[in-house]
Amino acid sequence: MSEEELPEEIPLGTLPLDAWHRERGARMVPFAGYEMPIQYEGIVAEHEWTRNSASLFDVSHMGQLALKSPQDDPTLAARELEKLLPGAITNLKPGKMRYSFLLTEAGGIIDDLMVTNTGPHLALVVNGACKWDDIAHLREHLDDDVTLTHFDDFALLALQGPKAGAVLEELVPGTGALTFMTAGLFEWDGGHIWVSRAGYTGEDGFEIAVHEDKVAALADALVADERVKPAGLGARDSLRLEAGLPLYGHDLTTDTDPVTADLTFALSKKRREIGGYAGHMAVAGRLADLEAGTLAQRRVGLKLDGRLPAREGAVVFHGDQKVGIVTSGGFSPTLGHPIAMAFVDAVLAAPGTELECEVRNRRLPASVTPMPFVPHRYFRGN
Repeated sequence: MSEEELPEEIPLGTLPLDAWHRERGARMVPFAGYEMPIQYEGIVAEHEWTRNSASLFDVSHMGQLALKSPQDDPTLAARELEKLLPGAITNLKPGKMRYSFLLTEAGGIIDDLMVTNTGPHLALVVNGACKWDDIAHLREHLDDDVTLTHFDDFALLALQGPKAGAVLEELVPGTGALTFMTAGLFEWDGGHIWVSRAGYTGEDGFEIAVHEDKVAALADALVADERVKPAGLGARDSLRLEAGLPLYGHDLTTDTDPVTADLTFALSKKRREIGGYAGHMAVAGRLADLEAGTLAQRRVGLKLDGRLPAREGAVVFHGDQKVGIVTSGGFSPTLGHPIAMAFVDAVLAAPGTELECEVRNRRLPASVTPMPFVPHRYFRGN
């Protein structure tokens, strides 16, 4: 192939708040096909501010989708989605959310996602790097009478931290009544925004869907509160690692399944038994292996000694035997030592098991520890 025939590099997309981030001194980096802010004041400072107050994250790279049933068959979208997801969707009540997966027939995770019953339709939030493949997968497998809409003109903000509830209630009255994994439509600035009480930090918080024409005004209104500062991808990643939350493309791929990934909570009991979704036979086999103690590998948390972190790709050893690989790792600002997630031989997955991680040609002591590393602080009601 000649130089003239080489394909042009696909340009990075820009978020609706791109100029807003740059005006505030954000350092921008490529992520999931977009230029996104990795930090403003610094990752550790933003991490600690989120733990103690409230931070505003721009997650507009995520895919916001809607599935709508025809009028003469109002449960069709839920029934069709249950053919693809292992979670129970037909019994999901309006305003409720559920975490689930798109799976291959072999049980591999195509993507992890959130499903919400908004009332008029089912809302899906999917990972930014996967959204176009997810849309193609849904269009291929859903009944033609289910209408799939991609809200590509909407932004998504995440307000996270222990003071997020008080901040948002003052700006958007009524949002404070939401509890973890619930959502609703609210009025703001003469229009509507969709607010869910969820997030990716382990802290209390909200994700707010707002039209791109209104997002800068909403972001300005939020950071005008002295309790709120903008935060970037760096703090988002360190927070989700402390919370033990997996990242698609790293801890989750089509080569992993929900059982090996220690995410069986998302496999509803009834659907484990009756199946009816893509990948059910493979997932059922993994569940049987788990019950019998013959599962090959398991995602675990690791606590490392010292200050040198084990990053993605670091090999995990038990004695002289290679027994796994790190998929996410870093230094925990909250705990003051390195932590990691790894897939290791399931027989070594018990808390307290002593292992080693190879970092820079050194073997670092590591021990299996329960996740989350830092307790979740979701708001479930008074």
